[in-house]
Amino acid sequence: MNAFVRSVCVALIVLASPAWADVSRNDAAAVAQRLSSGRVLSVEKSESAGRPVWRVKVLTAQGEVRVILIDVASGKPL
Repeated sequence: MNAFVRSVCVALIVLASPAWADVSRNDAAAVAQRLSSGRVLSVEKSESAGRPVWRVKVLTAQGEVRVILIDVASGKPL
């Protein structure tokens, strides 16, 4: 029985792992690029309102530089 419980626990951990994964630098850049239709200039990890974010600097088609914050945990723009 002990081996069965251990196997179930390992399986649950493996299945839940993607939920714990942070959004990568490249994923954050892709989100910001889709939002702005611009060219990504830089991506830095930062903090906003006490939580980790990706700070993505984008050059828009109009020539403006915008900063888009992407939540590290969810990948959603703030």
